[in-house]
Amino acid sequence: MSTALAGPDGAPRCPWALSTPDYVTYHDEEWGRPVHGDDALYERLSLEAFQSGLSWITILRRRPGFRAAFAGFDIAKVAAFTDDDRERLLADTGIIRNRAKIDATLANARVLADWAPGDLDDLIWSHAPEPGRPVPKTLADVPAVTPESTALSKALKKRGLRFVGPTTAYALMQACGLVDDHLETCVARGPRA
Repeated sequence: MSTALAGPDGAPRCPWALSTPDYVTYHDEEWGRPVHGDDALYERLSLEAFQSGLSWITILRRRPGFRAAFAGFDIAKVAAFTDDDRERLLADTGIIRNRAKIDATLANARVLADWAPGDLDDLIWSHAPEPGRPVPKTLADVPAVTPESTALSKALKKRGLRFVGPTTAYALMQACGLVDDHLETCVARGPRA
């Protein structure tokens, strides 16, 4: 079972973070840190949906392209995208050109544009697990789905969002700091500002 391993600077990190410098930076500076704000959470939710079936590094390296293509994931701007914008996205080599994922991202923006400010943030964070979860010692201790991610997925779907299954919801929870799945001896584990 994989435990934290020495990174390029000798500090222990989650093993998945050591394959590329991009991963080390993402692991150390973003993954597991609290994210708030509807647009920021919409971006993470969209990128996690695009990642489904792919390696996260594929999405991470194209994130600048995604941000450019989707107007910085500004919900109001994406909600106003037209059929011409959809066709532009389907032809954009800077993103993943998956029709179902693009359509879900556009549809989700239209749904979210009708929510009150802060509703997405409140809904997502209301599914954060209670403190005191066991700290993962190895990668085998890190789940792919939890009761909380299943409940979050159901709540998002009930409110009209698409491409938000329980595994995607849990990946979102990990990426946005609702859970801290850094391994026990990982340098990035623990409270952060």
